[in-house]
Amino acid sequence: MLPEFLQNIPFSTIFIFLLAAAISLLTSLANRLLTNPEKSKAWRKEIAEYNAELRKAQRSGDKKRLEKLMKKQQYILQLQSKMMMQSMKVMLIFIAPLIIMWQILGGFYSGHAIAYLPGLSDIDGNILLPLIGPISSLLWWYMLCSFLFGTIFSHLFGLVSVE
Repeated sequence: MLPEFLQNIPFSTIFIFLLAAAISLLTSLANRLLTNPEKSKAWRKEIAEYNAELRKAQRSGDKKRLEKLMKKQQYILQLQSKMMMQSMKVMLIFIAPLIIMWQILGGFYSGHAIAYLPGLSDIDGNILLPLIGPISSLLWWYMLCSFLFGTIFSHLFGLVSVE
C-alpha cells in the first residue's frame, strides 16, 4: 500500500514527522471549528478558581466556606461535563480513522527502524528508555512529533491560553 522506500531512514523519519503534523493540524482545526475555545477557557478558569477556594477552605477548616462551596459543586460538575462533551466531539470523529491508520502503519513498519535518536536508540532503532528498555520507535517517534505539532497548532488556533 505504501511505497517500500518509506520503510528506510530518513524517509520513514520524515514521513511519520509529516503525518503527525498533518493529523495534529486536522485535529486542531476540528477542535477550533467544533468547539468554543473561549467558553472552554472560561469554564477551565472557573473550575480552577473553585478548586483553589475549596482546597483553601479545607486547609483552613472553614466549615461555613466549605458548606457554601459544596452548594456550588453540582454546577462545577456540570461545567466539567460540558468540557468533556466538547472534547468528545473531536475524538469521536478521529478515533476510527486513527485506529485504521495505526493498524496499517504497524504492519508496514513492523521490524523497521523509523528514526534514530542520538544517545537513545540502539542499532535496531529501538528507543532505549532508562528502567524501561527498548520501545517501538514508530510509537515513540509519532508521539514525539504529535506532541510537538499538537502544542504548536493548539497555540496557533487559540485552543490553549498562555498565562
